[in-house]
Amino acid sequence: MTNPDIHIVGARPNFMKAAPVVERLIARGRPPLIVHTGQHYDAEMSQVFFNELAMKEPDINLGIGSGTHAQQTAALLTALEETFQEHRPGRVVVYGDINSTIAAALVAAKIDIPVAHVEAGLRSFDRTMPEEVNRVVTDVLSDVHFVTSEEGMSNLQREGVSLGHAHFVGNPMIDTLLRFRDTLDSAGARKRHGLPERYAVATLHRPANVDDPATASGLVDALTRVSKHLPILIPLHPRGRRILVEAGLTDVQSIQVVEPLGYLEFMSLVVDAALVLTDSGGIQEETTVSGVPCLTLRDNTERPVTITMGTNVLVGNHPDRIVAAAEEFLSHPPEGTSPPLWDGRAGERIAEILVSFQD
Repeated sequence: MTNPDIHIVGARPNFMKAAPVVERLIARGRPPLIVHTGQHYDAEMSQVFFNELAMKEPDINLGIGSGTHAQQTAALLTALEETFQEHRPGRVVVYGDINSTIAAALVAAKIDIPVAHVEAGLRSFDRTMPEEVNRVVTDVLSDVHFVTSEEGMSNLQREGVSLGHAHFVGNPMIDTLLRFRDTLDSAGARKRHGLPERYAVATLHRPANVDDPATASGLVDALTRVSKHLPILIPLHPRGRRILVEAGLTDVQSIQVVEPLGYLEFMSLVVDAALVLTDSGGIQEETTVSGVPCLTLRDNTERPVTITMGTNVLVGNHPDRIVAAAEEFLSHPPEGTSPPLWDGRAGERIAEILVSFQD
């Protein structure tokens, strides 16, 4: 038997994807080493998820912290190389498309450790997005690709990945949502935040939306106009907070700005919302499975299945378009269905394949 695999997590979206995989590996008697890079490092963006998801605590926490893309990635490369050299894992498993993902894949590839990428094959075809660069390079360096939707398989095949190395397994983030769905307390969450039965949830954090004051101001204008129809709760990501606040986000009485929420509290609000407005990738998936109308404040998405099968519509960041789409959704909510294999068993499928490499 080879040394245990190392699974890399580093930021909020990784935890919900990794939890079901790690749980199934432990159940099979093959517990991995978990390395938390510390890319998200405060309690509300990190530790709360390990607590709520009952996820195995990290074996190693690198404490990298924030910085520019170059600074953060450089620090990750150095720390991960030392970690991999010390533990020499049988395989490195990476999740999603954050800087920790690409750094771990690059280090492992250079020292001849196989790499498995969970959530492989997603493409927005927009190289101005740092996440798109991370996704493409990670897939080039990976020898095993775990794919969440059918178009991901097509993307990998078009890029020359042998389909013998790509496995359509479903979506482990949805495993986590389905596992906890019956325990979500929407009524309690509404009460804690003073929300009526009909409300919206919004999230904003992407550079294209929050780094430019003019764009941020337009989005605040759009949210202000939508909030005349129903109140909006916004758990505000640290990225872009200053610019959004300066644009007047906290001055609107019908918009409630709160600190980032834990997974269970946030999902309790999302699954019962009349409308979600977001520039997040994962929330497009979670709203699709929950049947919640979602307006994605971007011009593209790496998750087109949420549009073709789900309740998601791309509206970009133009205020008039956002408001018109919100009004349409509120009067005529879209209907959708769950994509294939988003059935709560993706973690089990991934674990089975990973164990087969260890035997």
